[in-house]
Amino acid sequence: MRWENFRFALFEKAPEALLEHSMIVVITITIAILISVPLGVFLSRPKYKKFGLVTLNILNLLQAVPGIAVIALALPILGLGMKPAIVALLFQSLLPIVRNTIAGLLGVSSDVKEAASGMGMSQRRILWEVELPLAIPIILSGIRTATVYVVSIGTLASLIGAGGLGNLIMGGLSLFRPEYLLVGAGLGALMAIFLDRMINYLEYRITPPGMRVE
Repeated sequence: MRWENFRFALFEKAPEALLEHSMIVVITITIAILISVPLGVFLSRPKYKKFGLVTLNILNLLQAVPGIAVIALALPILGLGMKPAIVALLFQSLLPIVRNTIAGLLGVSSDVKEAASGMGMSQRRILWEVELPLAIPIILSGIRTATVYVVSIGTLASLIGAGGLGNLIMGGLSLFRPEYLLVGAGLGALMAIFLDRMINYLEYRITPPGMRVE
């Protein structure tokens, strides 16, 4: 391994690749949250619980498909670039957030909801002011799982021209430059660890003291 190649990969190639990878992760997770949380709320309502198992089974099937296969299927429809990569990653990041949203909302004690109802709160107010605040730590846990997944699988996005840290990894493999491979994989691992710890800390701070797992 040559120091010049390592320095070039770290200081010349890595900043742009890291920015592209961050954009893929942020856009994918933002869209996933906007879809998954409302869907989880919808499926947790008594009237629509019957659709929950079917929806989770469908999402399980989508997540079971290898990421590279989903990206390959998106390529003929959406072409090259970041868009097909985001769509492919989105399909596979929905499950943990939807599942945890449903679990978090259904886990709210019926006594708490009955007490809120007895105070004259409407079902909508109970959802926004009681159920969601209590369910947020569990929802964040699902978001954390999805985020780490997108960071890791997002390296495959370079295969369809979306850029990211996968460019360094694939470049290292194709050009026989271990320095590129080391920088790309190392930064990907550090990003996953950082985001995991950051969301985990947020989850800890939001959780009421009596419910925290020390």
